[in-house]
Amino acid sequence: MITSERSSCHAGSSKNAEPLRNRSRRAFVECLGLGTISLAGGVVGFESPAKAGASPAGASGSISPGSQRADESFRRRVEAAKAEHDVPIPLHPTNNDEQLYGNRIGNYSKGLPHNSIGEVDPTAYQALLCACESGAPAEWNAVPLGGSRPLTNPQSGLAFEMEGTDSEQLTIPPAPGMASAQRAGEMVEDYWMALLRDVPVTSFCENALAQSACAELSNLSDFRGPKAGNRVTPGTLFRGFTQGDLMGPYVSQFFLKSFNFGALPVKQQYQTYVAGIDYMTDQNSWLAAQNGQASFPQPQTNSQLSYLKSPRDLAAWVHVDVLYQGYFNACLYLLGNAAPLNSGNPYLGSKNQVGFGTFGPPHIEALLAEVATRALKAVWYQKWFVHRNERPEEFAGLVHMTNTGQAKYPLHADVLHSEAANRVFVGTGSWFLPMAFPEGCPTHPSYGAGHATVAGACTTILKAFFDDSARLVDIGDGQIVQSSEDGLSLVPYQGGDANLLTVGGELNKLAANVAIGRNMAGVHWRSDYQESLLLGEAVAISLLQDQRVCYNEIFGGFTFHRFNGSQITI
Repeated sequence: MITSERSSCHAGSSKNAEPLRNRSRRAFVECLGLGTISLAGGVVGFESPAKAGASPAGASGSISPGSQRADESFRRRVEAAKAEHDVPIPLHPTNNDEQLYGNRIGNYSKGLPHNSIGEVDPTAYQALLCACESGAPAEWNAVPLGGSRPLTNPQSGLAFEMEGTDSEQLTIPPAPGMASAQRAGEMVEDYWMALLRDVPVTSFCENALAQSACAELSNLSDFRGPKAGNRVTPGTLFRGFTQGDLMGPYVSQFFLKSFNFGALPVKQQYQTYVAGIDYMTDQNSWLAAQNGQASFPQPQTNSQLSYLKSPRDLAAWVHVDVLYQGYFNACLYLLGNAAPLNSGNPYLGSKNQVGFGTFGPPHIEALLAEVATRALKAVWYQKWFVHRNERPEEFAGLVHMTNTGQAKYPLHADVLHSEAANRVFVGTGSWFLPMAFPEGCPTHPSYGAGHATVAGACTTILKAFFDDSARLVDIGDGQIVQSSEDGLSLVPYQGGDANLLTVGGELNKLAANVAIGRNMAGVHWRSDYQESLLLGEAVAISLLQDQRVCYNEIFGGFTFHRFNGSQITI
């Protein structure tokens, strides 16, 4: 969805570059009947293996025994397509920053050319808008860059899927506006995450800096992180929004427990980054990154592997992970420890069959990768074709330019005068956000978040296939653990809620650890995490709905808990 003015977009462009708004995505499924006839008539340039080796039907005087199944397959595909076609196309509202600020200071522009204070070149940004409107590959190829670092796969947001709800028929609410108190609160939280990057999460209760973070976040005009008694506490600091996020250790058990990857035993000790090393804290390096500089040093890593213990450790993990890795590992742990399956699994009551390709381990494992790629396409549509929201490092540049008098931007006082921002200035000599990654954020807009959307989708799949109410103390060795402060061992968790941790709650926490781990690196906002998790959930639910009509088993559906705590049956 494009909301900015576009009068100059297509002057001189190819007559074949049809504007995106005129290429209805519904038209794709409306031509299904024609497409199917073309396939049946051999228009596509290949034959099916069965047809290539079969005798003509007239040779035996009988209809192929497969025709009835082919007809049934066709019927189910068409019905699924019609059902998805009939999903209402929602509104895609934005925060209007793109219309409010002609210099585009509220929107993502990293990788394009910028002036000396980081304001994007207007011609380059207009070229980006034109490419977003038309969707034409030629226009994307014409977007000018400020350096050699390319934009990350914007056209994937326009890809269609044959399963699940189309990206345009999913939506997320507007991101907080640049000048809003909510955005200021999120920036203050990101500053505190940077300041506390090397503090073990198990020591938040005793750490004076963490106490200061709690005090300031509690007193902001509009901070929407979790609270206890209307206050941010060490027990709610940097946690997610679900009930499971607020119970037990900060780090999910699925990030700590050992499991087997086939014949390979896996102890979850990871390569982590050296403490105290942050990036992009001066104007020259910050500006080079905004302009798309592609040459960066490699992060310095510790010589010893470590359990995840601190914000920097989580940031290091989400820097290089395979996007569905954490949920695949959780799946292997649950399967390897015979965790109870969802009560809707049709094989639970069977005396002579078990699930395998359907409702069994290969089905569950493969579905995580399948839903991950669909989640990415859905959120990439939101990133590039709806919101184009700025990254925290870009916003921190606005704070720095305002506080140094190089510009005067309409930022909320909560961030301009925050204790966190001033502590960053004392430590670095600037108000730029200290980044955990040498290159800073990736070259795509902030909202929604790819990691968080995949997290929402994959954890939803796992909650559908396993009993999400099962207690973790009843699975495996039954121990609830957390990392030691040095990360070299696991120690028992002594909290009184240890017996209350559930599969679903710790999966929700795993999703938060991954998504908020990106915030801890400085590359995302709290609202990116929360709304993208819900987007991923919607992607997964639509996939499960489409697959349900394909099973031969008598299947009454999976019942599980959504992120908002309500139950749903798919």
